[in-house]
Amino acid sequence: MQRNIRLRLLSNIVILYMLLAFAWWSFLLFSKNRDAFLAKSELNKIGMIANGLVQNDEEYRQTDFFKELESKYKRQEWMILGEAAVFVISLVIGVWMINQGYNKEIDAVRQRRNFLLSITHELKSPLASIKLILETFRKRNLGTHQIHQLSSNALEETNRLHDLVNDLLLAAKMEATYTLNQENINLTNLLEELNIRLGSKYPEVKFEFRKPESPLIIQGDLAGITSVVVNLLENSVKYGAENPKVSTVLRQGKESIWIEFADNGIGIPDKEKNKIFDRFYRVGSEDTRKTKGTGLGLYIVKQVVLAHKGTIEVSDNRPRGTIFTIALPKGTIS
Repeated sequence: MQRNIRLRLLSNIVILYMLLAFAWWSFLLFSKNRDAFLAKSELNKIGMIANGLVQNDEEYRQTDFFKELESKYKRQEWMILGEAAVFVISLVIGVWMINQGYNKEIDAVRQRRNFLLSITHELKSPLASIKLILETFRKRNLGTHQIHQLSSNALEETNRLHDLVNDLLLAAKMEATYTLNQENINLTNLLEELNIRLGSKYPEVKFEFRKPESPLIIQGDLAGITSVVVNLLENSVKYGAENPKVSTVLRQGKESIWIEFADNGIGIPDKEKNKIFDRFYRVGSEDTRKTKGTGLGLYIVKQVVLAHKGTIEVSDNRPRGTIFTIALPKGTIS
């Protein structure tokens, strides 16, 4: 980090030196151009007075020669100004692009660091739990109830690892070639089942699902759509309030099918809304974060939705919370 700061400071010093040097050379060029004009004009004036062609400065300034010389001098001044403007604009654009590249590199480094910290935690935590459970089975004689409870905990941690690996594999597919395994999906039943599953996993959260009177069927990738719904529901739970509530609404429009996921959580700052769908991006720092995750969930969500030729938007829920709105086109996806 210190090295990056020193390099940034050095680059700013070099840029400042270039600007000062350019300003100085521009001033010298203007001065030399004016000196050349005055010297040439004075020399020709003396010659014309000596030959009796003009009597004084006023008559000399009315001659065609002086007017042409003055016009040439002004053209050279404008040429210098034009070249200076092009140079300054190019330099400013170059500095802006360098700063943009530097900021993107810093963001990428920070995101990679956050990802490594989060993925380490996400892998170590369930593995440690499973190891502890297995050691407990090995060293102690447990009753049926204890065995059932520990087995359920181990299965829950295994599912957590399974979901994490699936997210990593799906994110890798997004970087390469993601193809849709198209099939008919009863979107109504899928959303209802996933809300029930998440409701069992998080009994402290109130899940609501509002559906249309008739089932909605779409063609798409079942695994991808499932990942989208699970990630958005999980996110709503992670960033929920003290009395968390997650509402899912499925409705049919003229040309699209709309799914809304609303929560009453902490919300997302406006400046972060354009970044949350970036790969590995998570709001805040891993050093102080309390919520689990790898920063891949919303990236996967957006990529899957785009692959289905849909759109996703994020907005504020009133009085608090966040709403994710997905629009999927009707009919067959080509």
